[in-house]
Amino acid sequence: MLARTAAAGVAAAVPLRAESAPSKSSFRFCLNSATLMGQKLPLPDLVDIVAKAGYDGIEFWLREIEAFVKDGGNLADLAKRIRDRGLTLENAIGFDEWIVDDDARRAKGFENMKRNMDLIARLGGKRIAAAPAGANKQTDLSLVKAAERYRALLELGATMGVVPQLEIWGGSKTLSRISEAAFVAIESGHPDACILLDVFHLYRGGSEPHSLTLLNGGRMHVFHVNDYPADPPRESITDAARVYPGDGIAPLANIFRDLQAIGFRGALSVELFNRTYWQQDPLAVARTALEKLRAVVKAG
Repeated sequence: MLARTAAAGVAAAVPLRAESAPSKSSFRFCLNSATLMGQKLPLPDLVDIVAKAGYDGIEFWLREIEAFVKDGGNLADLAKRIRDRGLTLENAIGFDEWIVDDDARRAKGFENMKRNMDLIARLGGKRIAAAPAGANKQTDLSLVKAAERYRALLELGATMGVVPQLEIWGGSKTLSRISEAAFVAIESGHPDACILLDVFHLYRGGSEPHSLTLLNGGRMHVFHVNDYPADPPRESITDAARVYPGDGIAPLANIFRDLQAIGFRGALSVELFNRTYWQQDPLAVARTALEKLRAVVKAG
């Protein structure tokens, strides 16, 4: 991971390519469905809105995919819709307990991961988040053991065509910092090892953002983007406080410059949990998020 150098009705109105002007950035732009979670949109409508807003990709939450299937949704049709709208499924978010010490819970977590990787693959996706679910409050988890388990998860993913991305949670007692994620990824010794970082979680966990320059951006595929206010303080801030890129105090321009310098050419994915946005028109929220993100990227 270390770099050698720091270098429905909606459907009919949606074009196959984004309406907005193409970006000159080397990054791709993505929307995480949490940003519109409060609107409770059917997944096909969500795909249409994300495409119409001008994004390149989308991130689903696995519980949304599971609900879609349970309600009779057809994964092949949804995969075609994603392709036809010119989007890619960049990643999917789940909370399987692959990292925990308890053997039975970990075995169940791996089985759930296998099932979820299958869902993602059937949608044309190639990545899944691997967060410290189940161990986020544990203070004595061995990072060496975490690396062994991450390697096993990567080996499972290789058989499924889906790469698990090691994700940090800023409030976790296990994986909350860039340094911890980098150690686990490197120690795994697997060629597909990669980490999934998030502006909010870097702040919440106390990581120095400029530490990104120690990483190889070519081994990162998705980076979650958001902003945060000065108040509440870092130690007590929650996900609900996330705001549009550029509306808070996060050093986003510096972060994007560093990502560019280390060779990151993946997807910047807007992930917000702001209940105010959940009460607004979903297309307006999606467009506003993308416009603000592009403005900050350009400033960087």
